[in-house]
Amino acid sequence: MKALVTGAAGFIGSTLADALTTRGVDVLGLDCFTDYYARDIKERNLAPLRARPNFRFVEDTLQTVPLDPLLDGVTHVFHLSAQAGVRKSWGRDFLTYTTNNVDATQRLLEAVKDRRLDKFVYASSSSVYGDKTTIPMREDAMVQPVSPYGVTKLAAEHLCLLYTANYGVPTSSLRFFTVYGPKQRPDMGFHRFIRAALTGQPITLYGDGEQTRDFTFVDDIVTALIAAGARGLPGSVYNIGGGSRMSINQVLSLIQTITGRTLDIRREASQKGDMRDTFADTSRAKAELGFVPSTTLERGLKAEAEWLSALLGTPLR
Repeated sequence: MKALVTGAAGFIGSTLADALTTRGVDVLGLDCFTDYYARDIKERNLAPLRARPNFRFVEDTLQTVPLDPLLDGVTHVFHLSAQAGVRKSWGRDFLTYTTNNVDATQRLLEAVKDRRLDKFVYASSSSVYGDKTTIPMREDAMVQPVSPYGVTKLAAEHLCLLYTANYGVPTSSLRFFTVYGPKQRPDMGFHRFIRAALTGQPITLYGDGEQTRDFTFVDDIVTALIAAGARGLPGSVYNIGGGSRMSINQVLSLIQTITGRTLDIRREASQKGDMRDTFADTSRAKAELGFVPSTTLERGLKAEAEWLSALLGTPLR
């Protein structure tokens, strides 16, 4: 097995690359270090990987990198690179999302369409569903994204299906539900909340806090990715959720318990594009991939808090 991991310097990509190289897989990591958050954070993610003989890294964009030499000998593609963030995807920034999420995916699919891949696994998002889908969300539900970001993730999903139907590319798309854990991006909720608790800074909470999410620990995401690389059916779509649906208010209470600190919460109106509720029906992933999440929200939050505590040099109480 030789795997190409796009977005290899990111939160999920570096965690996947770590798991694959630990298993003895040769991994080629690709990342362009977009300026969505600081480069030094991504370099820190890459540091342990760079020391491994079965990991090679290329810094470039999917839109410009010569793909043929990059794909030589590759058996599995894990396509995780994307422009993240729901709230920033409106207005003028939408071009960045279409370029990085749609155009880049099409170019990669075009490059592999005549190659003999074992699997092409695409990292999609629960953002494709929108607010009109029945809870728990099933893969065969009508998808109506409520953010431009969700639109681009769904468009890339459709491209995967097209290349499976027309060229036989063995794609599987995984719809991730609110991923968290060590190395989480600094703009994401849990990271911001835990950092604020540890440093005594206020946090901004958008909405009433009763919105719910299906929180999924990053190690469970990686388990699902590897399972899809081994067993995913061509043209398939899978929900990958942690089975830990909880309101944001409940999460904040749990963070205060774990850190031993009281949060200073400033509440503001809901933001455009934020979904009200998410919860995954993962029965298809269980049946076809053998996927069962194993990390409870309390255990996962504690792991992230311990990681961030060590990073900041601020012990938990």
